[in-house]
Amino acid sequence: MNRLLLAGLLALVSGLAGLMAQKQPQPKSQKELDAVKAVFEAQTPDARITAAENLLLKFADTEFKPIALYLEAASYEQKNDFEKMVIFAERTIEADPKNYASMLMLAGGIAKRARENDLDLNEKLAQVDKYAKNALDALKDAQKPNPQLPDEQWAATKKDYVASAHEAYARSAMLRNKYDVAISEFKQSIEGAATPDPATMVRLAQAYNLAGKYDDAIAILDKVMAGADVHPQIKQFAQAERVRAIQAKGAGAKPPAPPADPKK
Repeated sequence: MNRLLLAGLLALVSGLAGLMAQKQPQPKSQKELDAVKAVFEAQTPDARITAAENLLLKFADTEFKPIALYLEAASYEQKNDFEKMVIFAERTIEADPKNYASMLMLAGGIAKRARENDLDLNEKLAQVDKYAKNALDALKDAQKPNPQLPDEQWAATKKDYVASAHEAYARSAMLRNKYDVAISEFKQSIEGAATPDPATMVRLAQAYNLAGKYDDAIAILDKVMAGADVHPQIKQFAQAERVRAIQAKGAGAKPPAPPADPKK
């Protein structure tokens, strides 16, 4: 599971008591409360999906509908089921038009899967930009999803949400071959995150390489490779990208597009 999704889930799941204490949402019966608890206490994506569906089926007017739908979307994201993630993320936004977490899930998921030769690429990138923009707008005055969440933890989580929106913009710009725009957006994502994501740093280096800024690419890749806690797979991508930068710099030509994307 990616770090941002995990943070969002923890903000909701860890604070069931806090959610119960708010004016909204509220369960209307003990049976509904038990069904809500089952969703929050589920230990696996499949169990969470089943519990959420049970809640929505038995309590059609539940005030927890947006939360249940979001947790279903997040669970399908964990299962790498993109199609169902899209369905439930869109349903979440229908129920809660300011649900920035679902917007970012959609922006990131669509951008990650879009390819330059897609016939509907422009439509996909328009969706990415729309969801990222709407998420940033919603985040401006977003309140804690759980009143018991410490202020500093919410501030850090909010920074990572904003960083995720800028990364989606950057990926969209990369697919449009607007490398300077991508560089700017990747930098905003890295500099604005509570904890910079090494995978995003590698993507920034890819943008630098494609823009012919090889020294900048090498500098940031050196930082990634020197990181003590960086996943070995990301370091492998960083090493390969560094080799490309050095070879292209020596040849005086722009390197070909990278063959793969660093995975989290």
